[in-house]
Amino acid sequence: MRSGLKGIVKKGIGEMGFNAGGGAINWFPGHMAAATRAIRDRLKLADLVIEVRDSRKWIRYFDSCKQDCIPISAHSKGSVQKLLEVVEFKLKEVISREPTLLVMVVGVPNVGKSALINSIHQIALSRFAVQGKKKRATVGPLPGVTQDIAGYKIAHKPSIYVLDTPGVLVPSIPDIETGLKLSLAGSVKDSVVGEERIARYLLAVLNTRGTPLHWKHWNNRKMDGIRYESEEKHKYDPKDLRPNRRKPPSVSDVVYVENLVTEVQCAMYKTLAEFNGNVEDENDLENLIEQQFEVLQKALKIPHKASEARLMVSKKFLTLFRTGKLGCFILDDVPETNTVS
Repeated sequence: MRSGLKGIVKKGIGEMGFNAGGGAINWFPGHMAAATRAIRDRLKLADLVIEVRDSRKWIRYFDSCKQDCIPISAHSKGSVQKLLEVVEFKLKEVISREPTLLVMVVGVPNVGKSALINSIHQIALSRFAVQGKKKRATVGPLPGVTQDIAGYKIAHKPSIYVLDTPGVLVPSIPDIETGLKLSLAGSVKDSVVGEERIARYLLAVLNTRGTPLHWKHWNNRKMDGIRYESEEKHKYDPKDLRPNRRKPPSVSDVVYVENLVTEVQCAMYKTLAEFNGNVEDENDLENLIEQQFEVLQKALKIPHKASEARLMVSKKFLTLFRTGKLGCFILDDVPETNTVS
């Protein structure tokens, strides 16, 4: 008997190469190679480099190496202020002799570099006399939004610029599952791997860990069948699940998304609770996942006869996971924050 999760990974992806030159999946496209060269060229000009990583894996590692590491949330003013204090401390000697300072921010795609820079801008406005109109870094839910190295002025006298860089990956991924985890985290465009492959991997991980069985305890009131009613009928739009800074969500939007999440959690809980097979068996796990795709289609309100129903299920399910609506984490069992080192 082959392990369920490993069997799903192997069967779903096959022997595709996860490197710059081989296989059907190319993690290292030409623009990423060019960005790597551009970053390398500008490193010699930078006075300080901030590397942004997912803190769920790296805090303990950097602490063990006695290397400076600060866990922050890009949306928390207090933690970003703490980062700025460290930046000022690191640049203290350089400030006395250099009129202009460069701080470069680097990291893998979609890790939160641009969001961090925008938060730094907001705080810098209240702390420094920034001249001229402040530009914002472009932020998006998909990798590859930042296409070129861009400089943003955050302080005057001395002039301090932050360089926002495109996200880059290593040329070769060591194994298939690591590649799938990067895809699930949004570091690789979904279209490169395929939304259904990523969704199947997510379902396999959730099932083998028994995560849906915990949802009943987290949300007893809703899982017992109580639903909230909105004042108006809501028409589904995938964009409703993603944060929109310009337009705050209405009560109807919030109620709709809450009910949608509840339907998904109920469907996942019920299928796993009633499952009589073994999630460690590849064939049993595949059968369970197929069943879950069917119930998720109904829970996500996707038309039964939709020609691309499986793809739509995958996209919506991944969006719920990535926006934190499902309340589960597979990289580690802690909430998502950033690590800067």
